Amino acid sequence: MLSKEKIARINELAKKAKTEGLTEIEAKEQSKLRAEYLAAFRSSMLETLTNTKIIDPMGNDVTPEKIKNRRKNRLH
Repeated sequence: MLSKEKIARINELAKKAKTEGLTEIEAKEQSKLRAEYLAAFRSSMLETLTNTKIIDPMGNDVTPEKIKNRRKNRLH
């Protein structure tokens, strides 16, 4: 995940954008930080989904094959 400093900077830039607007440099920085945040979030979510096992009410493993394959590939 992103550092607390980067998250604080994202929030600071968002607040400034709403109140007074951003300079071109700040807008580029904000865009870069948001892209970093989204990449970290997506990576974390993918890890969570990969480690999730889905069981139906009958107790059968109904985890999609795509997730099972990803789990197998990660172990090798």
